[in-house]
Amino acid sequence: MGTPSVEQLRDAVRGFDRLYGLELLSFSETEVTGRVSVREEIKQPAGLVHGGVYASVAESLASLATHVAVAAQGEMAMGLSNSTSFLRPVTEGTVHARGVRLHRGRTTWVWDVTFTDDHDRVCAVTRMTIAVRPMPSPAG
Repeated sequence: MGTPSVEQLRDAVRGFDRLYGLELLSFSETEVTGRVSVREEIKQPAGLVHGGVYASVAESLASLATHVAVAAQGEMAMGLSNSTSFLRPVTEGTVHARGVRLHRGRTTWVWDVTFTDDHDRVCAVTRMTIAVRPMPSPAG
């Protein structure tokens, strides 16, 4: 199977990513972008987008882009470490995310994900380490 299109990957968004509203915009082996529309359900009690949303977006985008790059070799990708710093609150509009790969290793990839608001102000940054492991053999 060839590399999936952005549309195919958008259709594959499920589970928790669908629950908080992740929308994939673009991806490659070196860069990935997405966004989440701000709604009451993803805010913390103080009215700010919950920090877990940023961490979830970073892990999903970096894992997805890594997985697409390594799947043809029979490998899969999953989050290993996630460190997010919050710089400016987002209370409305859209959270925009852009991940850039910093390192492509044999067993780990490292990404920086920058989050901006609708005014292109940096609101949070995440350093994301992705583990690359062999895909499990099908049972049988």
